[in-house]
Amino acid sequence: MADAARTSDWKSPRLARYATGEALKAITRGMYADHRNGLITKGRPENSPRATKLAPASDPTTVVITDCGDSTHWLKYRMQNGKLADDEPGGRQSITAEVKKQKGGGWKVTRFAVWEVGSC
Repeated sequence: MADAARTSDWKSPRLARYATGEALKAITRGMYADHRNGLITKGRPENSPRATKLAPASDPTTVVITDCGDSTHWLKYRMQNGKLADDEPGGRQSITAEVKKQKGGGWKVTRFAVWEVGSC
Protein backbone atom coordinates (compact mmCIF):
# COMPACT_ATOMS: atom_id res chain seq x y z
CA MET A 1 0.00 0.00 0.00
CA ALA A 2 2.80 2.43 0.85
CA ASP A 3 4.42 1.89 -2.56
CA ALA A 4 1.15 2.40 -4.47
CA ALA A 5 0.36 5.50 -2.38
CA ARG A 6 3.46 7.25 -3.77
CA THR A 7 1.51 7.83 -6.99
CA SER A 8 -2.01 7.14 -5.67
CA ASP A 9 -2.15 4.11 -7.98
CA TRP A 10 -5.47 2.58 -7.01
CA LYS A 11 -5.06 0.07 -9.87
CA SER A 12 -1.75 -1.38 -8.64
CA PRO A 13 -1.87 -5.20 -8.89
CA ARG A 14 0.33 -5.33 -5.80
CA LEU A 15 -2.63 -4.25 -3.68
CA ALA A 16 -4.56 -7.43 -4.52
CA ARG A 17 -1.49 -9.53 -3.67
CA TYR A 18 -1.87 -8.59 -0.02
CA ALA A 19 -5.52 -7.58 0.46
CA THR A 20 -8.94 -8.84 -0.57
CA GLY A 21 -12.61 -8.18 0.12
CA GLU A 22 -13.49 -5.19 2.28
CA ALA A 23 -9.84 -4.36 2.92
CA LEU A 24 -9.01 -4.14 -0.79
CA LYS A 25 -12.14 -2.07 -1.46
CA ALA A 26 -11.25 0.40 1.29
CA ILE A 27 -7.65 0.76 0.09
CA THR A 28 -8.55 1.23 -3.57
CA ARG A 29 -11.37 3.69 -2.76
CA GLY A 30 -9.01 5.76 -0.63
CA MET A 31 -6.31 5.80 -3.27
CA TYR A 32 -8.79 6.63 -6.00
CA ALA A 33 -10.04 9.58 -3.91
CA ASP A 34 -6.45 10.76 -3.43
CA HIS A 35 -5.83 10.45 -7.18
CA ARG A 36 -8.97 12.47 -7.99
CA ASN A 37 -7.98 15.10 -5.43
CA GLY A 38 -4.41 15.37 -6.75
CA LEU A 39 -2.76 13.87 -3.68
CA ILE A 40 0.18 11.52 -3.28
CA THR A 41 1.74 10.09 -0.15
CA LYS A 42 5.43 10.50 0.59
CA GLY A 43 7.57 8.61 3.07
CA ARG A 44 6.82 5.31 4.74
CA PRO A 45 4.77 4.29 7.74
CA GLU A 46 6.52 2.61 10.64
CA ASN A 47 4.84 -0.56 11.80
CA SER A 48 5.54 -3.28 14.35
CA PRO A 49 2.59 -5.66 13.88
CA ARG A 50 1.99 -8.63 16.13
CA ALA A 51 -0.49 -11.49 16.01
CA THR A 52 -2.89 -11.19 18.94
CA LYS A 53 -5.48 -13.85 18.10
CA LEU A 54 -5.36 -17.11 16.15
CA ALA A 55 -8.53 -18.95 15.12
CA PRO A 56 -8.76 -21.80 15.45
CA ALA A 57 -5.79 -21.89 17.79
CA SER A 58 -4.61 -25.37 16.72
CA ASP A 59 -4.54 -24.72 12.94
CA PRO A 60 -5.26 -21.04 12.29
CA THR A 61 -7.08 -19.83 9.20
CA THR A 62 -7.70 -16.37 10.66
CA VAL A 63 -5.21 -14.14 12.46
CA VAL A 64 -5.92 -10.82 14.14
CA ILE A 65 -2.97 -8.46 13.98
CA THR A 66 -2.60 -5.33 16.10
CA ASP A 67 -0.14 -2.50 15.81
CA CYS A 68 0.58 0.98 17.02
CA GLY A 69 1.68 2.34 13.66
CA ASP A 70 3.46 5.65 13.19
CA SER A 71 2.47 7.87 10.25
CA THR A 72 4.78 10.76 11.22
CA HIS A 73 6.88 10.19 8.10
CA TRP A 74 4.02 9.07 5.80
CA LEU A 75 2.03 12.14 4.79
CA LYS A 76 -0.10 13.37 1.89
CA TYR A 77 1.17 16.06 -0.48
CA ARG A 78 -0.39 17.95 -3.37
CA MET A 79 0.80 16.65 -6.76
CA GLN A 80 0.47 20.09 -8.31
CA ASN A 81 2.87 21.98 -6.07
CA GLY A 82 4.44 19.42 -3.73
CA LYS A 83 3.07 21.14 -0.63
CA LEU A 84 1.95 19.24 2.42
CA ALA A 85 -1.78 18.54 2.27
CA ASP A 86 -2.25 16.89 5.66
CA ASP A 87 -3.62 19.18 8.34
CA GLU A 88 -2.05 17.06 11.06
CA PRO A 89 1.58 15.97 11.30
CA GLY A 90 0.77 12.26 11.64
CA GLY A 91 1.74 10.17 14.62
CA ARG A 92 1.04 6.94 16.42
CA GLN A 93 -2.30 5.30 15.84
CA SER A 94 -3.90 2.00 16.72
CA ILE A 95 -4.36 -0.46 13.83
CA THR A 96 -6.23 -3.76 13.84
CA ALA A 97 -6.30 -6.13 10.87
CA GLU A 98 -7.89 -9.48 10.13
CA VAL A 99 -5.80 -11.74 7.92
CA LYS A 100 -7.23 -14.94 6.42
CA LYS A 101 -5.63 -17.94 4.81
CA GLN A 102 -6.57 -18.12 1.13
CA LYS A 103 -7.45 -21.22 -0.88
CA GLY A 104 -4.07 -21.11 -2.62
CA GLY A 105 -2.32 -21.19 0.76
CA GLY A 106 -1.31 -17.54 0.99
CA TRP A 107 -2.60 -15.00 3.50
CA LYS A 108 -4.40 -11.71 2.77
CA VAL A 109 -5.79 -8.85 4.82
CA THR A 110 -9.60 -9.04 4.67
CA ARG A 111 -10.57 -6.22 7.05
CA PHE A 112 -8.75 -3.50 8.93
CA ALA A 113 -9.34 -0.42 11.03
CA VAL A 114 -7.04 2.52 11.64
CA TRP A 115 -7.91 4.78 14.56
CA GLU A 116 -7.04 8.46 14.98
CA VAL A 117 -3.58 9.78 15.71
CA GLY A 118 -2.87 9.50 19.42
CA SER A 119 -4.97 6.35 19.88
CA CYS A 120 -2.00 4.36 21.18
